[in-house]
Amino acid sequence: MLHPKSLRARFAFQLALAGAMLILIFSVVLYQYIKISIFENIIVSLKNEAIQISALNNLKTNDTFMRGQISVKITKNINESKPRFEENKKEQFITLFYPLGELCLELRKDSTEYNEIISQILSNILFLNASAIFLILFYALFLSRMLLMPIRSLSLKLSRLNENFLKNVEPSSVPSEFKPLVNSINMLIQRIATFAKYQKELFIGAAHELKTPLAVMKTKAEVTLLKERDKQAYIEVIKQNIQSIDKMNKMISSILEIGRQEGAQFEKPTRTDIIALLGEICDGFKALASAQGLNLITKFSPNTLKINIQSTLFTHIVQNFIQNALKFSPDSGSVVVRCALRPNNELEICVIDEGCGVDESKDLFAPFKRYGDKGGSGLGLFLAKNAAAALGAQISVENRKDGKNGTIACLKIFF
Repeated sequence: MLHPKSLRARFAFQLALAGAMLILIFSVVLYQYIKISIFENIIVSLKNEAIQISALNNLKTNDTFMRGQISVKITKNINESKPRFEENKKEQFITLFYPLGELCLELRKDSTEYNEIISQILSNILFLNASAIFLILFYALFLSRMLLMPIRSLSLKLSRLNENFLKNVEPSSVPSEFKPLVNSINMLIQRIATFAKYQKELFIGAAHELKTPLAVMKTKAEVTLLKERDKQAYIEVIKQNIQSIDKMNKMISSILEIGRQEGAQFEKPTRTDIIALLGEICDGFKALASAQGLNLITKFSPNTLKINIQSTLFTHIVQNFIQNALKFSPDSGSVVVRCALRPNNELEICVIDEGCGVDESKDLFAPFKRYGDKGGSGLGLFLAKNAAAALGAQISVENRKDGKNGTIACLKIFF
């Protein structure tokens, strides 16, 4: 039994209904055509008989006689031109009035046999219609099942996927109508594969980043306890351990930030003036830039733009870009934050610094990857990449193309 909300049930019902309506319309037209043709032939034969009778002489009023199966009666002209259809108990008759001057030929023929033939034709048509509708319904169910086979096959392939076996669906294995769906599924599979890869790297990296300083702390403590030392030696070891603990705390805070970011992905998009929000973020960093002897410059175009966006994720990405730019820029350098509208409803936000640049051959967005001589957890760009994916945006980090040292970090938002 098909579910009422089943796509297959709706398709089969609509196909069967359309086929049944077509058959019924054709049958009604065919039946009427056959019926009219039969009676027109009878009327034509009566007219031919009337013409032959009109050629006879000595025709008198009220004369009656038989010509084969036709009863002929001569009456006065009553100006009747249409054939008359009569029914007497189980018999049917057709009467034709043929004017002949002041006289009128009244030809009457038994049409019972013809009516029975027409009734039999109607019964046959109804039987054929019922059989055809049944066959159409059967074919509709068969066709709907056949049309859904690619969906079943696709569903089976997807059910076999897991985080350890992620394989794209081959577009050539499905009908052309399903290729857009397959392309979307493949894009999703790629995102899942990338997420699984980064998640694995994150867990391995986190374990390594925490295990190494713990092992160093343990070794230092064990070496210190091998023999009695002066007070200053103990103080030095404790200070080093505190520094290691601070680094681990920063690492743990960065890992916790991943959890908070995943929660922010479920934030409901709100109508926000993205330019005003970008300005607020930049204003918050101007004091820090000034304290570092840097100049934070903003170039916004347009001056206002309202779009639906998850503000928390957007803020996280821009903050990461600006923090990296301030971290790697030399003294008295400048950091430029600019935004511009591009074709096809695209807003591009770029943060440009004057630092040492990046190695574009490496995966800059992998977790726990650090570049340059500055410290950090190595999770900033990894988190920014995930936030951009949640926004449906794109981010990129590359070296400047204007001949100067530095990096351009760009965020492209589509609205």
